[in-house]
Amino acid sequence: MNKVGTVREVSLSILEKIEKQQAYSHLLIHDAMTKNHVKPIDKGLLTELVYGTIQRQMTLDFYMEQFVSKPEKLEIWVKLLLRVSFYQLYFLDKVPDHAIVNEAVNIAKKRGHVGVSKLVNGVLRTAIREGQPDVAALVKEPMKRLSIEISVPLWLTERWVAQYGEAKTLEIGEALLVPPHQTLRVNPLRGNIDEIIEALVADGFEAEAHPLVPEAIMVFGGNAANHPMFQYGAFSIQDESSMLVAHALHPEPGMRVLDACAAPGGKTTHIAELMNDEGQIDALDIHAHKTKLIAQGAKRLGHTIIKPFQADARQYGKDIEEELYDRILVDAPCSGFGVIRRKPDIKYQKTAKDVASLSVIQFDILDALAPLLKVGGRLVYSTCTIDEDENRNVWERFLEAHPNYEKAPLSLPNDLTTLDQTDLQLLPDNNFSDGFYISSFKRIR
Repeated sequence: MNKVGTVREVSLSILEKIEKQQAYSHLLIHDAMTKNHVKPIDKGLLTELVYGTIQRQMTLDFYMEQFVSKPEKLEIWVKLLLRVSFYQLYFLDKVPDHAIVNEAVNIAKKRGHVGVSKLVNGVLRTAIREGQPDVAALVKEPMKRLSIEISVPLWLTERWVAQYGEAKTLEIGEALLVPPHQTLRVNPLRGNIDEIIEALVADGFEAEAHPLVPEAIMVFGGNAANHPMFQYGAFSIQDESSMLVAHALHPEPGMRVLDACAAPGGKTTHIAELMNDEGQIDALDIHAHKTKLIAQGAKRLGHTIIKPFQADARQYGKDIEEELYDRILVDAPCSGFGVIRRKPDIKYQKTAKDVASLSVIQFDILDALAPLLKVGGRLVYSTCTIDEDENRNVWERFLEAHPNYEKAPLSLPNDLTTLDQTDLQLLPDNNFSDGFYISSFKRIR
């Protein structure tokens, strides 16, 4: 079997596991690359095939419906084979059409009977001959058409339209289909931006300082986590929107800080760096095994002030004294709708009921931790979602329940916020990063 066929078979295997087991794509891709000994030159294509097919799943299924009379009757693996083939035909130009058909037919012959291979061959050749279906011309109902165009479930499309409008929802959806760049956060205890950029460029990476976030480097063309300087602890991999959270907290050396939902520890270690590794950070997570990730990250970066431990943030405050912390970060569990381009599975797995349940958990965490902040201290609430029910609606309820708190200015780097701005909703279509929400509060009595 040639190299291209192997990559497509591996991608099909990953997609099948995602479909049947609701497994996470990023974990399966990593495992598959290791187990199948995927060559470095093929890793980019494998990732593109899996992520691209998932990202555009609804669009691809709509295309399939135009060429297959009863797609629901297809075996799962056949449906997935056609999905990944349609993705290559209509959204990639790396492989000629005839090669895409040949590889798909060969896989169909290996996995099925002659009838399946003939079906795959006929469907794909018809698709090539007739060209890419026009969604706008074929679907007249506006919400359904928009849902198919951006490949976002109808309930979620309607939700975004209600919150942001139809035009903005289209822009958000299109932005979430664009592969993200990689961003590094420099650890000032182990290096500086100029040295790290020089080392990365020398090893074949494209790297440049971020124009807005002072400790960030944008990287193109490769995975910087494989670079020796990552293992040395000179930098971490973290989206720039996520980096703004630690800045919003305004931590200072010598403070005692609570990171209440800390795993895997990216924001925790950033806070330690802003504190010059002086003071104490209590980093808790509800899952004991995830606290190990926090400890591992702190060790790699050389941080000594981080104390990871397992606890439910909703119960943690019952066993300790009040007014213990100078700063509290609640980077709450959320729907993750702001990071769909990194975790495309999310949009198909979450439901409106999930959003409602999460908003309750988010409020309960804030409510439970409120007594632990010192008077004059700062609490930051953040999520990686763009849903108002998990963002603004949560903190409005929090302030109603806690009149001893008030909103506080964010004061982020490089004038990213206005002087008195107290919260920030980053959308993936109009900023440099993932969708993210940050709000800041001060305890006044």
